[in-house]
Amino acid sequence: MSTSDADVSGRDPERVGPSLPGGLLDLLGVAAALLDGDGRIVLWSPQARELFGWSADEALGRYAAKLLVAEENVPFILELFAKVMASGESWAGVFPVRHKDGSTRLVEFRNMRLRDKDGARYALGIAADESVVRGVERDLALSARLVTQSPIGLAVFDTDLRYVLVNPALEHIDGIPARLHLGRTVAEVLPFLDAETIQTAMREVLSSGRPLLEQSTTGRTPADPDTEHAWLVSYYRLDGSGGRVIGVALSVVDVTEQHRADQQAAQARRRLALIARASARIGTTLDLRQTARELADTVVPDLADMAAVDILDAVLRARSAHLTPTGPADFRALAVKAAYPTEATGAADPVGEISRHPADRLVTRSATSGRPVHIPHVRPDHLAHIARDEQAAAALARAGVHSYLAVPLTARGEVLGVLDMVRARNPLPFDADDVLLAEELAARAAVCIDNARWYRTQRNAATALQRHLLPRIPAHAPGLNLACRYQPAGAPGHAGGDWFDVIPLGDTATALVVGDVMGHDINAAATMGQLRTATRTMARLGLEPAEILRQLDQLTEELEETIATCVCVLHETVTGRCRIALAGHPPPVLHRSDGPAILLDLPPGAPLGAAAHVPFATTDVDLPPGARLFLYTDGLVEQRDQAIDVGLSALLDQLAGPRPSLDEVCDKLLAVLPGRNADDDVALLIAEAEPASQDEGPGTARRSTRESRSARERG
Repeated sequence: MSTSDADVSGRDPERVGPSLPGGLLDLLGVAAALLDGDGRIVLWSPQARELFGWSADEALGRYAAKLLVAEENVPFILELFAKVMASGESWAGVFPVRHKDGSTRLVEFRNMRLRDKDGARYALGIAADESVVRGVERDLALSARLVTQSPIGLAVFDTDLRYVLVNPALEHIDGIPARLHLGRTVAEVLPFLDAETIQTAMREVLSSGRPLLEQSTTGRTPADPDTEHAWLVSYYRLDGSGGRVIGVALSVVDVTEQHRADQQAAQARRRLALIARASARIGTTLDLRQTARELADTVVPDLADMAAVDILDAVLRARSAHLTPTGPADFRALAVKAAYPTEATGAADPVGEISRHPADRLVTRSATSGRPVHIPHVRPDHLAHIARDEQAAAALARAGVHSYLAVPLTARGEVLGVLDMVRARNPLPFDADDVLLAEELAARAAVCIDNARWYRTQRNAATALQRHLLPRIPAHAPGLNLACRYQPAGAPGHAGGDWFDVIPLGDTATALVVGDVMGHDINAAATMGQLRTATRTMARLGLEPAEILRQLDQLTEELEETIATCVCVLHETVTGRCRIALAGHPPPVLHRSDGPAILLDLPPGAPLGAAAHVPFATTDVDLPPGARLFLYTDGLVEQRDQAIDVGLSALLDQLAGPRPSLDEVCDKLLAVLPGRNADDDVALLIAEAEPASQDEGPGTARRSTRESRSARERG
């Protein structure tokens, strides 16, 4: 077997066989002619007829020089023919040939000497139109130059998707020499890329013939293994001139810089959006714990997988939060948030509890220095300074925590606490941009936390003042059983202007007062104290309820921008009669032991300080033994989006049915009704008439009443 035979037998059988028309030789139109030793034409190809115009019958047996060469060129061609036949050297060049139509054409020749087995010599001439040859040469040269000098990475694959050509630009992109590409697939050369996606795209192009343009892909190559690169890849099917599919061309454009710029722009937009959300979400209330939760909810999951907000206990106690640079500190965790269920949350300090952190713990270091603590890549030794103990550190390690960031919460030059965050599922470490963003969010939240802190301080002071001003109501007064409740608006510790009072007037009478100064701050509480004191003084002077309200109205007008409502009741012990006057206050409820609860129909009067100058009226109402009188502020029955009549009906509904004890009915009403308007205070006073003593007849009662009134009039 010859070498040629061996080569052919080892090839893919699908590649052996006739080629379709339109190949490179067909494009060139190569013609062949064979001359004997005398220069006569003995063989003539069909392409020769196409090139020279003479048929085989016309050409065979004739001298080639006479048929194809002009007379002036015959000597040269004969000399050239003799030289080739004598020396055996081939000759190549361009020579003018006479066409059958009489025109002269330049033809690219390749001439060589042949010998048969008998030693006879022949001259083989291979020829093609010179203009066609030059055109093909230019096309090939241009293609080669474009491929080799193009800044775009180019590759050609055969139909088996193996590299057959790689240009220098792609060598540079891949970081692999061209020789290591050739004959291999993408998966074999670049296993670190998504080779299956690339080869699927090439198969689609081979099958459909439709190009796939600017397909985005990212990855790392041996040329720059530490950097993530981005490329735009386009795929084109290569078809021969006869329509035969010969492979796939691939172009690669490195767009890493643009990709990074796009990523940075997108990241900047996300950061701006996060800051915008933080502005809207953080500080919606003046509640310290709620503000801390809002901060944690904002940074998770956009910035961190888990976050904790720890406030210095000194701040919560309204003391200075300045710490010594090396000393430990007491923190109270106000919020812990995770993006997904993870045991890392169990490693955080329990919410609401005080934890003493040593000086070397990272959260303490951030608070004492007033600077961020940034650990891009967490090592095992870092976990001991992040977590509170060994078990917590082990939990963080199992959760996959790999990056840590703590930023101080600083407002008005004072460190209030620390926001500390970790990443576990998010593969990217915290970077410098994340630090800046966290500082911006922490600064905004710190101001809100500081505002909430000072609000709580003022609220606590107002609450303390109000509770100091509210009386301690006895369970009994002459002829009455009593129960009362005060519930502040919103969270516990809120201060307002609602009050109640029970003023004993000897053994013969008791004054009952419930009032409401508009407002929910320390000013309302202080005004309430003034009105309560004035009411007690005037009641002890024996003034009628309407007169007490008139005096209070004058006093309230002297206080700037103060409006209040009030109900004043004078209960006579012996007769059980109540003298009641209202100043813009909700009507009392009377609930007799043998009937349903009703609203008393009384002259409403005008609020105190309204400058209405409407006279106040006193109405007598009997309070028989066992009957209950309910005095309350509007916070018990009023709802912003409904008429007060709805709340009054709900109050009466709650009093229907069995009659529990006074304390039980107080608790029931506060548990059900104030939820209708949690933004207002509630003051509630219930008086129940005791049965009269058996030794007191009607005459005694009338005499005692007259004596009581006479004593008040003398006073």
